[in-house]
Amino acid sequence: MNTPIRLHRGGFALTLLPLGATLHGFDVALPDGSWRNVVVSRDDPDAVHSSYLGASVGRCANRIGHARFELDGRSYRLLANEGDNHLHGGPGGFSERIWQVAEVTENSATFTLVSEDGDQGYPGRVVARATYTVGDDGAEVVYRARTDAATPVNLTSHPYFRLGGTSIDDHRVTMPASAYTPVDAAMIPTGETRAVTGTALDFRAGAMVKQACTAAVSAGLDANGGIDHNFVVDGSGWREQVRLDGPDGLTLRVLSDAPAVQLYSGELIGRAGLAIEPQGFPDAPNHASFPSVILHPGQEYLRRIRWSFSHA
Repeated sequence: MNTPIRLHRGGFALTLLPLGATLHGFDVALPDGSWRNVVVSRDDPDAVHSSYLGASVGRCANRIGHARFELDGRSYRLLANEGDNHLHGGPGGFSERIWQVAEVTENSATFTLVSEDGDQGYPGRVVARATYTVGDDGAEVVYRARTDAATPVNLTSHPYFRLGGTSIDDHRVTMPASAYTPVDAAMIPTGETRAVTGTALDFRAGAMVKQACTAAVSAGLDANGGIDHNFVVDGSGWREQVRLDGPDGLTLRVLSDAPAVQLYSGELIGRAGLAIEPQGFPDAPNHASFPSVILHPGQEYLRRIRWSFSHA
């Protein structure tokens, strides 16, 4: 069953879907007493959306080159769904499945999903949990997972935020990321980590989305006409990763404990929203220099993402 779940606390309300453990709506109370949905919602809540609108993605978010990796001396072949590559868990990944509703309160909901050994080609049986909670300044999601065999696990949330208007062109992005991971023509990381200094990908002092995308195109750093890059966030542990300022005084701060964040300007949806995805590095199983995304038996995967709002 994909019955929507509504959570509410103070000036915030979430609409969640069991399909993909999806953040379908995020309503924020404004100073004038009105409410505004700040995420791009699916026209049909029961339809799997190719742009992953609001979904929880896994077993391994982002791309794995040539849909394969080696682990403990053994090669694994995954299902490809973006040319020769494996994207966001592949066809029939976590974003396309009905998660079980484990618990619901007025301001929180927990979903669970079992991914069996061999799912999409991955080793090990993984049990994943996603818990959404509405708080005083916004909301957060916490992902947990356990496995019975070593396997890549990299879970994240894929909402597209738009804080006002009909486009994100007039939104300002600030991000404390001094480096990014360059990619080849197929959007697969080369294995390098490159400084953003002097490039169109330097958001440390803030940049408007439209100007940033235009500059990236001019410099040949764009991804299909915009921004779709993995940024290495400065520091470690729990910290602010992205600040997004809307056109009329609404500000979003995204906090997480992830080592990196994917920023995507949503060219496939006409820049109607900005995808902000705290995550492990893309294609990490194929690059020993990247932080590992391998989860082992006896360990618990834990990823926390908070969306905090304020008004000017």
